Parts: sequence; structure tokens; C-alpha cells
Amino acid sequence: MMWKLKIAEGNDPYLYSTNNFVGRQIWEYDPNGGTSEEHEAFNAARQEWRRNRMIKGYRCSADLFTRIQLKKESGIDVLSIPAVRVGEKEEMEYESATTAVKKGVRLQRAIQASDGHWPAEHTGPMFFTPLLIIALHVSGAINKVLTSEHKKEMIRYIYNHQNDDGGWGFYMEGHSTMIGSALNYVGLRLLGEGPDNGNDAVSRGRLWILDHGGATAIPSWGKVYLSILGVYEWDGCNPLLPEFWLLPSFLPYHPAKMWCYSRTAYMPMSYLYARKFHGPLSDLVLTLRQEIHVKPYDKINWNKTRNNCCKEDLHYPHPFIQDILWDTLNYCVEPLMRRWPLNKIRQRAVDKTIKHMRYQAEEARYITTGCIEKSLQIICWWAHDPNGDEFKRHLARVPDFLWLAEDGMKMQTFGSQLWDCALITEVIITSGMIEEYGDSLKKANFYIKESQSRLSGGFGGWEPPIPQPYLQALNPSDVFADIVIEEEHVECTATIMQALVAFKRLHPGHREKEIEISLEKALHFLEQRQWPDGSWYGYWGICFLYGTSFALGGLVAAGKTYENSEAVRKGVNFLLSIQNEEGGWGESLESCPSMKYIPLEGNKTNLVQTSWAMLGLMHGGQAERDPEPLHKAAKLLINAQMEDGDFPQQEITMVFMKNCMLHYAQFRNAFPLWALAEYRKRVWPSKCQIK
Repeated sequence: MMWKLKIAEGNDPYLYSTNNFVGRQIWEYDPNGGTSEEHEAFNAARQEWRRNRMIKGYRCSADLFTRIQLKKESGIDVLSIPAVRVGEKEEMEYESATTAVKKGVRLQRAIQASDGHWPAEHTGPMFFTPLLIIALHVSGAINKVLTSEHKKEMIRYIYNHQNDDGGWGFYMEGHSTMIGSALNYVGLRLLGEGPDNGNDAVSRGRLWILDHGGATAIPSWGKVYLSILGVYEWDGCNPLLPEFWLLPSFLPYHPAKMWCYSRTAYMPMSYLYARKFHGPLSDLVLTLRQEIHVKPYDKINWNKTRNNCCKEDLHYPHPFIQDILWDTLNYCVEPLMRRWPLNKIRQRAVDKTIKHMRYQAEEARYITTGCIEKSLQIICWWAHDPNGDEFKRHLARVPDFLWLAEDGMKMQTFGSQLWDCALITEVIITSGMIEEYGDSLKKANFYIKESQSRLSGGFGGWEPPIPQPYLQALNPSDVFADIVIEEEHVECTATIMQALVAFKRLHPGHREKEIEISLEKALHFLEQRQWPDGSWYGYWGICFLYGTSFALGGLVAAGKTYENSEAVRKGVNFLLSIQNEEGGWGESLESCPSMKYIPLEGNKTNLVQTSWAMLGLMHGGQAERDPEPLHKAAKLLINAQMEDGDFPQQEITMVFMKNCMLHYAQFRNAFPLWALAEYRKRVWPSKCQIK
């Protein structure tokens, strides 16, 4: 009995692809598969994860199942080069750095998939998987899509990430919250766990929920999810009017101006709200109504729960003006939209949301922009037409979102295949070790070309930024920051600056004036975004280390140096000032919501964050000026490298919307390898020349 990762396969009649499924990665269970050695390796990986959680407090998986399979399939011997160890009083030498980089590059070749990308886990939030379970339960498809083995691994995942106090966090490594606890409790029950299963883990979860006010205190998105299941009432949700999609697009608050992930989440929510849709009220659903609420279900004043949010969850309290808006919509607008003749406008609005959702699903081959929209669209299309092709096409793409690792099976965000492939390609090229490349770059080039699409992008994360920051005051989520519109970000801007400079070097004269203007504006943006202590706030990684590393790369690409730029000097000095005694760096995830630099507890070292700091310092000329801080950090990385060239998984390091952490499993070896390759090249430039 064995799980196997299938690459670039698609043989379902309801699947279609524009690139022959290149980049597709799905886990399938083979009851007759696997050798005894492979079974032992899987079990050992699970035990290692549990030890890391109990002893070191690490929650993220090391994605070992994937690596076990890919290393075996590649046939590449990743153990033939002995690992290097540098003594505390030994000096760093070129040969040690070279060996470590060579081992890292060889590992990357070994874990590259046959179609050229690097499969890896991309998870973190604890509210993704329960919504999918709700969607499949409500639509009656749970047993069609999930085998007993899928359910077993999902149950394992939810139990594994339960906190000691009985609750579940908003994300792995997070403190217990109502949205994490209520949704994962419901998920366990829908997967078949009894109210007292799991050595009382389920009952402890229920106790946490009731002790913190019950599920009526779940944040707004959770209220929607529970309403869909039928264990909460739509009257307890603030109005999500689909009529907004009928407004003229020139209005400043038209939903088309929303950030893409908010837009594509609130659209299906508005459809379901307009229909007051909920799934079948089965015996299990009616039992859940009794289990997760403090008061009897029929005694709850749902209107008073609309703005009720557990204090453990609340990150973005509603401004007073927003509460007035919700009350106006709830008491004045929504009752009218339900009655003739305005209910005809509502029907037009519902039809408009269906039109938009169909377009979005078709353009994305029913993968959609992300897992939240995916689960919501499954429910919408089942509600719209349970026998329709749209619903069937959505179900066929559910396996694309399921990821298996040593901590269990979970729902991914949307995968990070292209991002990881581009990143690791740059890392391998930076190494300069042509003799180690093999055919990895050829395969990566094939994958990147086959993945090219018509998606737009700007200096934000996904779309051109909307210069109307006041619209963020309409953020209704309770738990996220800055979700209403796309904004400009330091790391995105800095990366694009480097890309533009590289393009200009390769193609001199092509749109030269436009590139110069763009670089000048971006340079001004970075300089304005620098904090008084010299750091930059990173939006997609934790946090000041991430932002500062990228910002320094952008500034230097635009011609700024330590000698001619105060911003570069301040950034470099910030990084040097927070290096710990052993020579590394480590930043707490609490830096993100608090927006102030907080080191890891005990001023510990995190290898990925140490790599970011090294890269930032090297951008700022530290290797040429005084390499000693880099020697100390490089020694830490080299001594941490494992026998197969990998690096150990530590704390979670990525984030989105300031308050929700993300786990990119590939980063733990990509960034340390990148830092060591860059270090080797800058400290010993004459020895690293490619001939």
C-alpha cells in the first residue's frame, strides 16, 4: 500500500489542458504499491515530523514523501559526496563552500520532476482543508472524490496540527482561533470522526470552541462557511450583495477594483448569500448545531452575531463607518432586494455572478485562482446545476489541490510550480557549476515555456495596484489586512527592477526610455518605504529580513551602492545590527501583524532567514568590504547541510495579508543554496569564473 505522486497526467474526460498537463502534480493511492523499504521510509518520515514537533516545536512538514520518490526515480546518487563540517575555530575555505554548493545543486537535480518543475508543498493556513471538506459534503461528492485513504490522511493532518489547548490556529504554528477550531472540528466530524474520537482530541476541540463563546464568534468568512453547511444562519452574516456586480465599473468602489483573491472569493459568497443556500440538513448537521454553539440553536439571536468575532481571531476590527454601512445594507437594502420588483434585479445580479464565475473557471481550466475560490465554486455550481458539466469539471480538478506529506493530507493554496521553478533555475545558474547542471536547466526551460500564459502582473503581487488606499477601510474579513485592493510591495518592486535591468542589458535600446522612467519611480518607491531603522517591511515573507534582502537587491540593480546611497548603508547596517551571536538571523512571525522587528525566541537562527540576510548583505557589498559576518553565517549553513545536500525544515517563513503564515517547503534548500552559491562567487571571484 503506497501513495505515489503522478506528474503531468490527466485522463479524466472532464479535464482539459492547454499544455498537456505540464506542471500537474497529484497524489494517488496504490493498494499494491511500494516496497518494504519505501514503507519504512514513509513511517520514519512521520516519526521524524512528530519528534520535530514535540522537541523543537516545528510544525511544517519537510515534504519528505515527495523527495523519497523523486530521488529514487532520478537515479542520482546524492550521498556520494560527503557532507562538509567546519569547526568553530576553523576559517571558511573555498573548497568547503564549493562542496556544499555542489551537494545542493545535485539534490536539486534529483528532486526535479520529469516535466521540469520542482514539486513541493505550498500550504500553511488551517482553514483551507475544512472548507473543501464542507464543499464535498454539501455536494454529496465526498465519497466520490475522497477514498478512505484520503480521509485517513486528512484526519491525520487535522489531529497533527491541533494545539495543546485543544484548539486549532488560523495557520500552523499559530495560536488557537475560532475560525481554525470550529472549521477543523467540523471537518473531523464530516470525515467520520465521532464526538469523542482521537483520544479525546475531538472533545477537547469542542471544549475550546464552547469555552471561547461558541461558533457564533467565528469571523465573517467562517460564518459564511458554516452557513453553507447549515450549522449557522445567513441572517447572522453581514449582507454580501451580488448587486454590486451590476454597478457601473467607473465607480471607485466597484468590485472589479478589488484584489483578485478577494474578488474571486466574495463573488461566489455573494451568489450563495443571495440564494441563502445551505446543504442538506442531515442528522450529522443537526447534531453539529448542538455541539458547536453555547446556546440552543433555535434560541440564538442571529442578527446580534453578525459582528461578533472571537478576540483570539480579531486582527482587523471594523471601522465605525463600516459598521454603519453593514447596518444600512442589512436593515434597509437587503429586505427590499428580496421582494418584488427588486428581486428581479437580484436575479440579474445572480446571473451576472454565474457568468463571471464560469469565465474565471474556464480560463483557469477549473483550477481557479486559489483554493478558497475553488471550494466555493464547487458549492455554487452544485447549487446551480448538480448535473452540469461545470460541477463535474470542478470535481475533476480537486486532486490538483491535495498534497500529501509526513503530517498528512491537506489542501494547498494553488501550487507554486512556476515560482519554484524560476527560483531554483536562478539558484542553479548562480552556482556556476556547469558540470553539475546535467539536463536540469533544459527541463526547467521546457516547463517554463509550456507554462506561459496571458496573466497580467504589475508592481503589486498579481495585478496593477489600485491607487485608492481608502478602500481598505471596507475590509470586512476580521482576520486579514489589506485584502480589498492590490497594493505596491517592496519585494515585488525590487524583483521587477532587477528583471528590467537584466532585460536592458540583454536588449539595449528596446523601450529604453520607458524602462528608465519605471526604474526611477521604483527607486523612489523603495527609498520612501524604508523604515527609520534601515529595514523594509516584507509582505510575502517574514518580514523585515525578507523585505530588506529584496529591497537591497533592487537598489543595487538600479545603480545604488553602499558608498553612494544612504538607503543601502542603512539597510546593510540594520542586517548587521540584528545578527545573532552564532552568526545567523531569525525573525518571529509575530513581526508581521505587529509590524515591528521581533527576533525568534532565544534569538535562534533560522536557516532560510539567515540566507535572506546574507543575500541582502552581499547585494550591499559586504563580501568586498568585510566578509567576516558572511563567513560566520556561511559556516552555519554548511554545518546544517544534511548528508543528501538538503537542509532541515525549521519554522514557517512566509506570510500573506500580514496575519496568515505560509509554508513553502522548497525554500528551505533553495535559499540556503542560493546564499552559499552567491557567497562562494563573491568571496572567491577569481576561482569561480566560468570558462
